[in-house]
Amino acid sequence: MKFWLTLATALTLAAAEKNYFPPPDSQGGWRTLPNAQAIRKTAGIDTAKLDEAFEFVRETAQHGGLLVVRRGYLVYERYYGRGHREALPELASCGKAFTSLAAGILMREHSKLFKDGLDQRVMTPDYLPAQYFPLDDPRKAAITMGQLLSMSAGIRGTNPVYVKGVRETWEKPTEDNGPYSTTDDFAMRQSLWCAPGDCYSYATSSSHIPAIIVRHVAGMEMEDYMRRHLTGPMGFGDWGYAMYRPKLKGGIDANGRMFHTPGGGSIAVRSTDMLRFGYLMLREGRWGKRQVVPAEFARMCGRMVKYNPHYTHSFNFNVNEDGHVPGVPRDAFWKGGSGGYAIYVVPSLDLVIWKLGGNEGQYDPALTRLPVRYTYDGSRDGWKPRKLDQDATTGTLRGVVAAITQ
Repeated sequence: MKFWLTLATALTLAAAEKNYFPPPDSQGGWRTLPNAQAIRKTAGIDTAKLDEAFEFVRETAQHGGLLVVRRGYLVYERYYGRGHREALPELASCGKAFTSLAAGILMREHSKLFKDGLDQRVMTPDYLPAQYFPLDDPRKAAITMGQLLSMSAGIRGTNPVYVKGVRETWEKPTEDNGPYSTTDDFAMRQSLWCAPGDCYSYATSSSHIPAIIVRHVAGMEMEDYMRRHLTGPMGFGDWGYAMYRPKLKGGIDANGRMFHTPGGGSIAVRSTDMLRFGYLMLREGRWGKRQVVPAEFARMCGRMVKYNPHYTHSFNFNVNEDGHVPGVPRDAFWKGGSGGYAIYVVPSLDLVIWKLGGNEGQYDPALTRLPVRYTYDGSRDGWKPRKLDQDATTGTLRGVVAAITQ
Protein backbone atom coordinates (compact mmCIF):
# COMPACT_ATOMS: atom_id res chain seq x y z
CA MET A 1 0.00 0.00 0.00
CA LYS A 2 2.82 2.39 0.87
CA PHE A 3 4.34 1.91 -2.60
CA TRP A 4 1.10 2.77 -4.35
CA LEU A 5 0.62 5.84 -2.15
CA THR A 6 4.16 6.95 -2.97
CA LEU A 7 3.57 6.37 -6.69
CA ALA A 8 0.26 8.25 -6.60
CA THR A 9 1.90 11.16 -4.79
CA ALA A 10 4.71 11.24 -7.33
CA LEU A 11 2.27 11.24 -10.24
CA THR A 12 0.24 14.02 -8.61
CA LEU A 13 3.37 16.11 -8.09
CA ALA A 14 4.49 15.51 -11.68
CA ALA A 15 1.09 16.64 -12.98
CA ALA A 16 1.23 19.73 -10.78
CA GLU A 17 4.70 20.59 -12.09
CA LYS A 18 3.50 20.39 -15.70
CA ASN A 19 0.55 22.64 -14.92
CA TYR A 20 2.72 25.33 -13.35
CA PHE A 21 3.40 28.44 -15.44
CA PRO A 22 5.11 31.51 -13.96
CA PRO A 23 3.27 34.83 -13.83
CA PRO A 24 4.98 37.90 -15.32
CA ASP A 25 7.91 39.23 -13.31
CA SER A 26 5.79 42.28 -12.49
CA GLN A 27 3.42 39.91 -10.66
CA GLY A 28 5.98 37.83 -8.78
CA GLY A 29 7.66 35.87 -11.56
CA TRP A 30 9.21 32.44 -11.27
CA ARG A 31 8.77 30.39 -8.12
CA THR A 32 11.98 29.67 -6.21
CA LEU A 33 13.26 27.55 -3.34
CA PRO A 34 14.89 28.96 -0.18
CA ASN A 35 18.29 27.25 -0.13
CA ALA A 36 20.58 24.65 -1.68
CA GLN A 37 19.15 21.85 0.49
CA ALA A 38 15.59 22.58 -0.62
CA ILE A 39 16.73 22.85 -4.24
CA ARG A 40 18.41 19.46 -4.04
CA LYS A 41 15.39 17.85 -2.38
CA THR A 42 12.63 19.37 -4.53
CA ALA A 43 14.32 20.14 -7.82
CA GLY A 44 16.92 17.39 -7.74
CA ILE A 45 19.91 19.53 -8.64
CA ASP A 46 23.23 20.32 -6.96
CA THR A 47 23.82 24.09 -6.83
CA ALA A 48 27.54 23.60 -6.11
CA LYS A 49 27.81 21.88 -9.51
CA LEU A 50 25.88 24.80 -11.04
CA ASP A 51 28.47 27.13 -9.55
CA GLU A 52 31.09 25.17 -11.49
CA ALA A 53 29.03 25.51 -14.66
CA PHE A 54 28.75 29.26 -14.03
CA GLU A 55 32.52 29.59 -13.74
CA PHE A 56 32.82 27.86 -17.10
CA VAL A 57 30.27 30.31 -18.57
CA ARG A 58 32.35 33.24 -17.30
CA GLU A 59 35.18 32.07 -19.55
CA THR A 60 33.00 31.95 -22.68
CA ALA A 61 31.80 35.56 -23.17
CA GLN A 62 32.66 39.06 -22.02
CA HIS A 63 29.33 39.58 -20.28
CA GLY A 64 26.61 37.14 -19.31
CA GLY A 65 25.06 34.83 -16.79
CA LEU A 66 23.53 31.42 -16.15
CA LEU A 67 19.89 30.70 -15.28
CA VAL A 68 18.37 27.27 -14.68
CA VAL A 69 14.76 26.13 -14.28
CA ARG A 70 14.13 22.57 -13.08
CA ARG A 71 10.66 21.15 -12.43
CA GLY A 72 9.22 24.64 -12.76
CA TYR A 73 11.51 26.22 -10.14
CA LEU A 74 14.06 28.91 -10.89
CA VAL A 75 16.91 27.21 -9.03
CA TYR A 76 19.84 29.28 -10.28
CA GLU A 77 20.37 32.86 -11.45
CA ARG A 78 23.82 34.48 -11.51
CA TYR A 79 25.27 37.22 -13.70
CA TYR A 80 28.60 38.88 -14.37
CA GLY A 81 29.78 41.99 -16.21
CA ARG A 82 26.87 43.70 -17.97
CA GLY A 83 24.75 40.63 -17.40
CA HIS A 84 21.63 41.42 -15.36
CA ARG A 85 18.01 40.32 -15.15
CA GLU A 86 17.01 43.65 -16.70
CA ALA A 87 19.67 43.55 -19.44
CA LEU A 88 18.36 43.74 -23.00
CA PRO A 89 21.32 43.01 -25.27
CA GLU A 90 21.00 41.99 -28.88
CA LEU A 91 20.75 38.18 -28.80
CA ALA A 92 21.92 37.58 -32.37
CA SER A 93 20.69 34.31 -33.90
CA CYS A 94 18.58 33.35 -30.88
CA GLY A 95 15.97 35.45 -32.68
CA LYS A 96 15.71 32.76 -35.37
CA ALA A 97 13.93 30.47 -32.91
CA PHE A 98 11.29 33.15 -32.31
CA THR A 99 10.80 33.49 -36.07
CA SER A 100 10.12 29.77 -36.31
CA LEU A 101 7.39 29.94 -33.66
CA ALA A 102 5.81 32.95 -35.34
CA ALA A 103 5.68 30.94 -38.58
CA GLY A 104 4.15 27.96 -36.80
CA ILE A 105 1.45 30.14 -35.27
CA LEU A 106 0.77 31.80 -38.63
CA MET A 107 0.26 28.46 -40.37
CA ARG A 108 -2.36 27.49 -37.78
CA GLU A 109 -4.11 30.85 -37.95
CA HIS A 110 -4.20 30.82 -41.76
CA SER A 111 -4.58 27.08 -42.26
CA LYS A 112 -6.56 27.48 -45.49
CA LEU A 113 -3.65 29.30 -47.06
CA PHE A 114 -1.24 26.64 -45.76
CA LYS A 115 -3.29 23.63 -46.78
CA ASP A 116 -0.11 21.59 -47.22
CA GLY A 117 1.29 22.72 -43.88
CA LEU A 118 5.08 22.70 -43.75
CA ASP A 119 5.10 21.15 -47.25
CA GLN A 120 3.49 24.29 -48.63
CA ARG A 121 5.45 25.90 -51.44
CA VAL A 122 5.71 29.51 -50.38
CA MET A 123 7.73 31.34 -53.04
CA THR A 124 4.63 32.82 -54.69
CA PRO A 125 2.82 36.19 -54.52
CA ASP A 126 0.31 34.60 -52.12
CA TYR A 127 3.01 34.63 -49.45
CA LEU A 128 5.57 37.23 -50.53
CA PRO A 129 5.58 40.76 -52.04
CA ALA A 130 4.84 40.90 -55.75
CA GLN A 131 8.03 42.87 -56.47
CA TYR A 132 10.10 39.68 -56.17
CA PHE A 133 8.32 37.92 -59.01
CA PRO A 134 9.12 36.44 -61.38
CA LEU A 135 11.74 34.63 -59.29
CA ASP A 136 15.39 35.17 -60.18
CA ASP A 137 15.94 31.39 -60.15
CA PRO A 138 13.08 29.09 -61.23
CA ARG A 139 14.29 26.41 -58.79
CA LYS A 140 13.13 28.63 -55.91
CA ALA A 141 9.51 27.86 -56.82
CA ALA A 142 9.94 24.45 -55.16
CA ILE A 143 10.96 25.87 -51.74
CA THR A 144 8.65 24.89 -48.88
CA MET A 145 8.10 26.47 -45.48
CA GLY A 146 9.67 23.45 -43.81
CA GLN A 147 12.82 23.84 -45.89
CA LEU A 148 13.12 27.55 -45.08
CA LEU A 149 12.80 26.93 -41.34
CA SER A 150 15.29 24.04 -41.36
CA MET A 151 17.73 25.81 -43.74
CA SER A 152 17.56 23.12 -46.39
CA ALA A 153 16.01 25.40 -49.04
CA GLY A 154 19.32 25.55 -50.91
CA ILE A 155 19.84 29.23 -50.12
CA ARG A 156 23.52 30.13 -50.05
CA GLY A 157 24.82 30.36 -46.49
CA THR A 158 28.04 29.75 -44.61
CA ASN A 159 30.41 26.81 -44.77
CA PRO A 160 30.38 23.96 -43.96
CA VAL A 161 27.58 22.55 -46.10
CA TYR A 162 26.04 19.15 -45.41
CA VAL A 163 24.85 17.00 -48.30
CA LYS A 164 23.10 13.78 -47.27
CA GLY A 165 24.94 13.93 -43.94
CA VAL A 166 28.36 14.48 -45.50
CA ARG A 167 30.25 17.64 -44.61
CA GLU A 168 31.56 19.64 -47.55
CA THR A 169 33.21 23.01 -48.11
CA TRP A 170 32.05 24.93 -51.14
CA GLU A 171 33.47 27.97 -52.85
CA LYS A 172 32.13 31.47 -52.40
CA PRO A 173 30.01 31.19 -49.24
CA THR A 174 27.76 34.16 -48.62
CA GLU A 175 28.53 36.85 -46.07
CA ASP A 176 25.78 35.74 -43.75
CA ASN A 177 26.62 37.07 -40.31
CA GLY A 178 25.30 40.62 -40.22
CA PRO A 179 22.08 42.62 -40.29
CA TYR A 180 22.25 43.05 -44.07
CA SER A 181 21.28 39.37 -44.38
CA THR A 182 17.97 40.17 -42.68
CA THR A 183 16.85 42.75 -45.20
CA ASP A 184 14.19 41.74 -47.72
CA ASP A 185 16.21 42.40 -50.87
CA PHE A 186 19.28 40.51 -49.67
CA ALA A 187 17.22 37.49 -48.57
CA MET A 188 15.01 37.30 -51.63
CA ARG A 189 17.86 37.81 -54.11
CA GLN A 190 20.23 35.36 -52.42
CA SER A 191 21.43 32.68 -54.82
CA LEU A 192 20.97 28.94 -54.35
CA TRP A 193 23.79 26.59 -53.47
CA CYS A 194 21.81 23.52 -54.45
CA ALA A 195 18.30 22.51 -55.39
CA PRO A 196 15.75 22.94 -52.56
CA GLY A 197 15.94 20.01 -50.17
CA ASP A 198 19.29 18.70 -51.44
CA CYS A 199 21.61 20.22 -48.83
CA TYR A 200 21.83 22.11 -45.53
CA SER A 201 23.70 25.36 -45.05
CA TYR A 202 23.41 27.85 -42.20
CA ALA A 203 21.74 30.72 -44.08
CA THR A 204 20.37 33.65 -42.12
CA SER A 205 18.42 34.71 -45.22
CA SER A 206 16.55 31.40 -45.05
CA SER A 207 15.24 32.46 -41.64
CA HIS A 208 14.37 36.00 -42.74
CA ILE A 209 12.04 34.91 -45.56
CA PRO A 210 9.48 33.41 -43.09
CA ALA A 211 9.40 36.82 -41.37
CA ILE A 212 8.50 38.39 -44.71
CA ILE A 213 5.78 35.75 -45.10
CA VAL A 214 4.39 36.54 -41.64
CA ARG A 215 4.27 40.23 -42.50
CA HIS A 216 2.69 39.67 -45.92
CA VAL A 217 0.04 37.20 -44.76
CA ALA A 218 -0.82 38.72 -41.37
CA GLY A 219 -0.65 42.31 -42.59
CA MET A 220 1.64 43.44 -39.75
CA GLU A 221 5.29 43.35 -38.78
CA MET A 222 6.42 40.06 -37.27
CA GLU A 223 7.33 41.83 -34.02
CA ASP A 224 3.75 43.08 -33.67
CA TYR A 225 2.45 39.64 -34.59
CA MET A 226 4.56 38.05 -31.85
CA ARG A 227 3.43 40.59 -29.28
CA ARG A 228 -0.15 39.61 -30.02
CA HIS A 229 0.22 35.85 -30.29
CA LEU A 230 3.39 34.88 -28.39
CA THR A 231 5.08 37.24 -25.96
CA GLY A 232 1.86 38.95 -24.84
CA PRO A 233 0.11 35.74 -23.72
CA MET A 234 3.31 34.65 -21.95
CA GLY A 235 3.69 37.85 -19.94
CA PHE A 236 7.02 39.14 -21.24
CA GLY A 237 8.36 42.40 -19.85
CA ASP A 238 10.27 44.89 -22.00
CA TRP A 239 11.60 43.40 -25.22
CA GLY A 240 12.22 44.34 -28.83
CA TYR A 241 14.70 44.10 -31.67
CA ALA A 242 18.03 45.75 -32.44
CA MET A 243 16.44 47.75 -35.24
CA TYR A 244 18.72 50.81 -35.33
CA ARG A 245 21.53 50.20 -37.83
CA PRO A 246 22.64 53.57 -39.27
CA LYS A 247 25.68 52.00 -41.00
CA LEU A 248 23.52 49.47 -42.85
CA LYS A 249 23.33 50.04 -46.60
CA GLY A 250 19.73 49.62 -47.65
CA GLY A 251 16.76 48.48 -45.61
CA ILE A 252 16.74 51.45 -43.20
CA ASP A 253 14.85 54.74 -42.94
CA ALA A 254 16.26 58.26 -42.50
CA ASN A 255 16.73 57.62 -38.75
CA GLY A 256 18.78 54.48 -39.31
CA ARG A 257 15.95 52.15 -38.28
CA MET A 258 15.40 48.93 -40.21
CA PHE A 259 12.17 48.90 -42.17
CA HIS A 260 11.16 45.39 -41.14
CA THR A 261 11.56 42.92 -38.28
CA PRO A 262 14.76 40.94 -38.92
CA GLY A 263 13.71 37.31 -39.00
CA GLY A 264 17.30 36.13 -38.92
CA GLY A 265 18.09 37.41 -35.44
CA SER A 266 18.77 40.50 -33.32
CA ILE A 267 15.95 40.05 -30.82
CA ALA A 268 16.44 41.57 -27.34
CA VAL A 269 14.74 39.77 -24.43
CA ARG A 270 15.21 39.78 -20.65
CA SER A 271 16.80 36.65 -19.17
CA THR A 272 13.82 35.45 -17.15
CA ASP A 273 11.66 35.88 -20.26
CA MET A 274 14.09 33.78 -22.29
CA LEU A 275 13.42 31.11 -19.68
CA ARG A 276 9.71 31.54 -20.40
CA PHE A 277 10.42 30.95 -24.07
CA GLY A 278 12.31 27.75 -23.26
CA TYR A 279 9.61 26.67 -20.82
CA LEU A 280 6.99 27.12 -23.55
CA MET A 281 8.96 24.67 -25.68
CA LEU A 282 9.36 22.31 -22.71
CA ARG A 283 5.56 22.28 -22.37
CA GLU A 284 5.13 21.61 -26.09
CA GLY A 285 3.82 25.05 -26.97
CA ARG A 286 1.32 25.34 -24.12
CA TRP A 287 1.15 28.29 -21.74
CA GLY A 288 -1.41 27.78 -18.99
CA LYS A 289 -4.66 26.73 -20.65
CA ARG A 290 -3.66 28.23 -23.99
CA GLN A 291 -1.96 26.33 -26.79
CA VAL A 292 0.20 29.24 -27.92
CA VAL A 293 2.19 27.24 -30.48
CA PRO A 294 0.75 24.15 -32.20
CA ALA A 295 1.87 21.19 -30.11
CA GLU A 296 3.15 19.07 -32.99
CA PHE A 297 5.13 22.00 -34.38
CA ALA A 298 6.71 22.58 -30.95
CA ARG A 299 7.62 18.89 -30.69
CA MET A 300 9.17 18.94 -34.17
CA CYS A 301 11.50 21.75 -33.08
CA GLY A 302 13.20 19.31 -30.72
CA ARG A 303 13.91 16.47 -33.13
CA MET A 304 15.22 15.71 -36.60
CA VAL A 305 12.75 16.66 -39.31
CA LYS A 306 12.21 15.24 -42.77
CA TYR A 307 12.86 18.65 -44.29
CA ASN A 308 16.51 18.45 -43.25
CA PRO A 309 17.89 14.92 -43.31
CA HIS A 310 21.39 16.32 -43.78
CA TYR A 311 22.22 17.79 -40.37
CA THR A 312 21.00 17.98 -36.75
CA HIS A 313 19.12 21.24 -37.27
CA SER A 314 15.33 21.30 -37.00
CA PHE A 315 13.27 24.49 -37.21
CA ASN A 316 16.12 26.76 -36.12
CA PHE A 317 17.07 24.59 -33.16
CA ASN A 318 20.03 22.22 -32.85
CA VAL A 319 18.99 18.75 -31.75
CA ASN A 320 20.81 15.82 -30.14
CA GLU A 321 18.59 13.04 -31.43
CA ASP A 322 21.58 11.19 -32.86
CA GLY A 323 23.50 11.52 -29.58
CA HIS A 324 26.40 13.46 -31.11
CA VAL A 325 26.79 15.43 -27.87
CA PRO A 326 27.89 12.86 -25.26
CA GLY A 327 26.74 13.14 -21.68
CA VAL A 328 23.51 14.86 -22.72
CA PRO A 329 20.04 13.28 -23.21
CA ARG A 330 19.09 12.68 -26.82
CA ASP A 331 15.94 14.77 -26.49
CA ALA A 332 17.94 17.93 -25.64
CA PHE A 333 17.66 20.82 -28.10
CA TRP A 334 18.95 24.38 -28.09
CA LYS A 335 19.46 27.57 -30.05
CA GLY A 336 22.61 29.62 -29.79
CA GLY A 337 23.54 33.10 -30.92
CA SER A 338 26.80 34.86 -31.75
CA GLY A 339 28.29 36.36 -28.61
CA GLY A 340 27.86 33.28 -26.43
CA TYR A 341 24.09 33.08 -25.95
CA ALA A 342 22.10 29.84 -25.84
CA ILE A 343 18.64 28.67 -24.74
CA TYR A 344 18.42 24.94 -23.93
CA VAL A 345 15.48 22.58 -23.38
CA VAL A 346 15.78 19.01 -22.05
CA PRO A 347 12.26 17.49 -21.77
CA SER A 348 13.34 14.21 -20.16
CA LEU A 349 14.96 16.16 -17.32
CA ASP A 350 12.20 18.82 -17.08
CA LEU A 351 15.01 21.33 -17.56
CA VAL A 352 15.42 24.77 -19.17
CA ILE A 353 18.72 26.68 -19.24
CA TRP A 354 19.56 30.20 -20.41
CA LYS A 355 23.19 31.04 -21.07
CA LEU A 356 23.40 34.81 -21.29
CA GLY A 357 26.45 36.09 -23.13
CA GLY A 358 27.30 39.08 -25.26
CA ASN A 359 30.11 41.43 -26.15
CA GLU A 360 30.30 45.14 -25.39
CA GLY A 361 28.63 46.20 -28.63
CA GLN A 362 25.63 43.90 -28.15
CA TYR A 363 24.74 45.69 -24.92
CA ASP A 364 24.68 49.13 -26.58
CA PRO A 365 21.15 50.52 -26.03
CA ALA A 366 21.49 52.55 -29.23
CA LEU A 367 20.77 49.29 -31.09
CA THR A 368 17.37 48.79 -29.49
CA ARG A 369 16.41 52.13 -27.90
CA LEU A 370 15.16 50.04 -24.97
CA PRO A 371 15.62 51.28 -21.38
CA VAL A 372 18.67 50.36 -19.29
CA ARG A 373 17.43 49.77 -15.73
CA TYR A 374 20.68 48.81 -13.99
CA THR A 375 24.29 49.94 -13.63
CA TYR A 376 27.50 48.23 -14.70
CA ASP A 377 30.59 48.19 -12.46
CA GLY A 378 33.20 47.99 -15.22
CA SER A 379 34.42 44.61 -14.03
CA ARG A 380 34.74 43.09 -17.51
CA ASP A 381 36.30 46.03 -19.32
CA GLY A 382 39.15 44.81 -21.48
CA TRP A 383 38.23 41.13 -21.07
CA LYS A 384 39.86 38.85 -23.61
CA PRO A 385 38.73 35.32 -24.43
CA ARG A 386 41.03 32.37 -23.83
CA LYS A 387 41.06 29.06 -25.62
CA LEU A 388 38.71 26.51 -24.08
CA ASP A 389 39.11 22.76 -24.17
CA GLN A 390 35.49 22.28 -25.25
CA ASP A 391 32.75 24.06 -27.17
CA ALA A 392 31.15 26.76 -25.03
CA THR A 393 27.55 25.95 -26.00
CA THR A 394 27.63 22.20 -25.48
CA GLY A 395 30.06 22.52 -22.58
CA THR A 396 27.57 24.64 -20.65
CA LEU A 397 24.81 22.14 -21.31
CA ARG A 398 26.95 19.23 -20.12
CA GLY A 399 27.92 21.16 -17.01
CA VAL A 400 24.32 21.78 -15.98
CA VAL A 401 23.20 18.24 -16.81
CA ALA A 402 26.03 16.95 -14.60
CA ALA A 403 24.43 18.83 -11.69
CA ILE A 404 21.24 16.74 -11.83
CA THR A 405 20.98 14.47 -8.79
CA GLN A 406 17.57 12.86 -9.33
